[in-house]
Amino acid sequence: MVSKSDQLLIVVSILEGRHFPKRPKHLLIVEAKFDGEQLATDPVGHTDQPEFATELAWEIDRKALHQHRLQRTPIKLQCFALDPVSSAKETIGYIVLDLRTAQETKQAPKWYQLLSNKYTKFKTEIQIGIALETDTKAPVDSFKAKGAPPRDGKVPASLSGLDPKDIVVVLNEEGGYHQIGPAEYCSDFFIMSVTIAFATQLEQLIPCTMKLPERQPEFFFYYSLLGNDVTNEPFNDLINPNFEPERASVRIRSSIEILRVYLALQSKLQIHLCCGDQSLGSTEVPLTGLLKKGSTEINQRPVTVEGAFILDPPNRAKQKLAPIPVELAPTVGVSVALQREGIDAQSLIELKTQNEHELQHSKKQVLTPIKEKTLTGPKSPSVSPVPPQNPSPPTKDDATGSEAESLQYDKDTKPNPKAVGPSVPASVAQPVPASHASETASGQKIAVPATSHHFCFSIDLRSIHDLEVGFPINCILRYSYPFFGSAAPIMTNPPIEVRKNMEVFLPQSYCAFDFATLPHQLQDTFLRIPLLVELWHKDKMSKDLLLGIARIQLSNVLSSEKTRFLGSSGEQCWRQTYSESVPFIAAQGSNNRIMDLSYTVTLEDYGLVKMREILVSDSSQGLSAVQQKPPSVPPAPCPSEVQTEPRETLEYKAALELEMWKEMQEDIFENQLKQKELAHMQALAEEWKKRDRERESLVKKKVAEYTVLEGKLQKTLIDLEKREQQLVLAESEVQRERKELKLERERNLQELQDSIRRSKEDCVHQVELERLKMRQLEEDKLRLQQQLNDAENKYKILEKEFLQFKDQQSNKPEIRLQSEINLLTLEKVELERKLESATKSKLHYKQQWGRALKELARLKQREQESQMAHLKKQQEELEQMRLRYLAAEEKDTVKAERQELLDIRNELNRLRQQEQKQYQDSREIASGKLDSPRGNALEEGLDDYLTRLIEERDTLMRTGVYNHEDRIISELDRQIREVLAKNNASN
Repeated sequence: MVSKSDQLLIVVSILEGRHFPKRPKHLLIVEAKFDGEQLATDPVGHTDQPEFATELAWEIDRKALHQHRLQRTPIKLQCFALDPVSSAKETIGYIVLDLRTAQETKQAPKWYQLLSNKYTKFKTEIQIGIALETDTKAPVDSFKAKGAPPRDGKVPASLSGLDPKDIVVVLNEEGGYHQIGPAEYCSDFFIMSVTIAFATQLEQLIPCTMKLPERQPEFFFYYSLLGNDVTNEPFNDLINPNFEPERASVRIRSSIEILRVYLALQSKLQIHLCCGDQSLGSTEVPLTGLLKKGSTEINQRPVTVEGAFILDPPNRAKQKLAPIPVELAPTVGVSVALQREGIDAQSLIELKTQNEHELQHSKKQVLTPIKEKTLTGPKSPSVSPVPPQNPSPPTKDDATGSEAESLQYDKDTKPNPKAVGPSVPASVAQPVPASHASETASGQKIAVPATSHHFCFSIDLRSIHDLEVGFPINCILRYSYPFFGSAAPIMTNPPIEVRKNMEVFLPQSYCAFDFATLPHQLQDTFLRIPLLVELWHKDKMSKDLLLGIARIQLSNVLSSEKTRFLGSSGEQCWRQTYSESVPFIAAQGSNNRIMDLSYTVTLEDYGLVKMREILVSDSSQGLSAVQQKPPSVPPAPCPSEVQTEPRETLEYKAALELEMWKEMQEDIFENQLKQKELAHMQALAEEWKKRDRERESLVKKKVAEYTVLEGKLQKTLIDLEKREQQLVLAESEVQRERKELKLERERNLQELQDSIRRSKEDCVHQVELERLKMRQLEEDKLRLQQQLNDAENKYKILEKEFLQFKDQQSNKPEIRLQSEINLLTLEKVELERKLESATKSKLHYKQQWGRALKELARLKQREQESQMAHLKKQQEELEQMRLRYLAAEEKDTVKAERQELLDIRNELNRLRQQEQKQYQDSREIASGKLDSPRGNALEEGLDDYLTRLIEERDTLMRTGVYNHEDRIISELDRQIREVLAKNNASN
């Protein structure tokens, strides 16, 4: 059987990634496979810096681990992109971890680049840590502890006739005790007591996703003692659990042998930390160590099992999570004592811590007298006398009556986180172990060694800038870090307004924390838990809105350069400062950046905490009370004694220099060890490669020899087969065919039966599916019908209400006036439209009329020019005619010549008058006063009228606008023909 110390956990911490492309519609999953067992992280958003924050663990023993290391078994991590809509997984890349790099010491995580990366343009990396941890926890699957079989596997010889099933707890109310086992075997009385003394680091049990009651929650410890449900006094603060230690006792009637068998059956006492009816964590106290086999110690003194036990969350075993580091693990101090009734002895309780170094300095116990409280039916009515039917935790009033007595215990108090500036540390953040108690006349002094360092951590949120959102915000910043001593949030005040393209410096943003803790615990906490700064928008009209969260990695300050300075007492101190800007990421929906935060953090190490002394004095009731003096005041046993400051002595300075020299030598020694380890590993690698080459050459040589032997063997076998083939050929052929036929028949029969069975199963499955579908469709139909009816009823109700509202509105005079105003407005718009149309038509006609007048003026000018040319031509013709008449009729009388000259003169005068008349008529035509041709013909002579008509026609024709087919030209031609006809008729 493998011992408990040989059980190990291979823990792979998948912390975060970087250089991933943004894919808002996808999720990221990392699956790890080792030794055939596959684990996976929870899906996270596919952002550029995804945060997995998951630990995957495999259980293994040291022997199997050694075999895996010899075989170089890898741990393969595959990264997938998951589409939540189609549930399709897309391989991104993989990482192979070497199991040999896993060590039991704490190692910093490393960045591993994805191999066969799908995103070729990105150098995608994941931060992974691998370590080995001791598996010291038993899985907790239920709220009550389960009974275990007896360790011995058999009942003692003195109880050989007793069945283990008969060993049960029975309450005897009259006697006031619990009987275990049959009455004939029970002759002795015992007192069994359980004390819960203290608790530390309880805040580690509260995950960020758990919702506690809105009012101040109450926490308490619960356990079942011989069927009695017991709870302690409730407390409210998990970080500083302030409750008085209580002891519950039961009186037992039994025998040592029966008690030993019963404790083997009920081997563990399960203790739960509860909030209401919910278990936050539990631990198991082993009871088998009370009565060891063959031990008679209980006859002389009480036997005890005590210590600080680690509390585990209820779901850690199911999720296979890695255990919390011992320094940060939540613990509860429990003492279980068993003694014979009548032995006058005080039980002991050792208040332990998790630090081994402290235990080396303080291995003695504090003697604390505690008064017993008996849990029986008649004396403790708040305790159920029978085992409860409901396994849920009882109320806080159970088993906390007036008979319970409180054990005063020294609890550390933590500093106020809002105190600005450095101050003297008030306490140590870890529980302090008890040391040797020297009794005096006035009381006891307990010297508590100081191995923790006094730290001062200051945070200065300087400014916010580069606002990305489009609206101004009225913001405050808020954060809390319980490790510094208080879970109360710290906020900047008052709210400040931030706009785009501005940098705003934050008011009251500096805060300093004084606390004491171990350096490696500080480093582990800073690496594991970042500081989350919340950005809140405050609005007077609405509730406060959480806009974004900025992550500050406090471990960055540990890697910055150290500077030396002197403290207030002249001691040597160290200071580290780190400044940077981090973005605020949107808290809801997308992972968009809102703006940037500039901050500065400073860590000051004031060295070891001063030695403290705790005075324990007796109270008036005879109980022990522990009182802690302020660390800055040295203990003064005598008022007349004067004691100097320890830091001012030469011994202290020499010791400080010696410690500094030791630390430097330790660093040098560690570096030398690392260099030697690297050299040894390189030598081992070279030797391994050399042996691989030798083995490879040897294998090649053996393979060549085996090939030659195989050829010879094959040749011999071929010869033997040829000899035997002639003898058994016929028989083997018959047997082969018979076997083939038989096998073929059996195979066909089996295939037929399988086919029939599969067909039946498919048909039955198909029928079931169709029935389920039909049932689902009927349910959907009924549901949709009901929704349709409800919608129709709603529609009818709304339509009826709308008609009523419409009728009510239509009867109002304002509605009627409004409708008349609308009608008048429409009429007004229509009239305006008609007026605008008429105005446009008028303007168009004016433009056409002006165009016509210009055209007439051009026609008149052209007609005048043509008329003048025509007159000149006529004059020339008349002159030629005159000359011709003079030459031809030279002998005519003078009277005839005069007559002709007179006719010519009359003709010229007529032409001149006709020209003047034509000009006057054109003006009358332009003014619209042109009379009908028939009226003008009556007033003027036919010749003048004819000439004017011809000129008008020629003028219109010369414009190029009219031709002979136009109506006005045809009318002028008709009038010209009429005038010519009348002129010819008159002549």
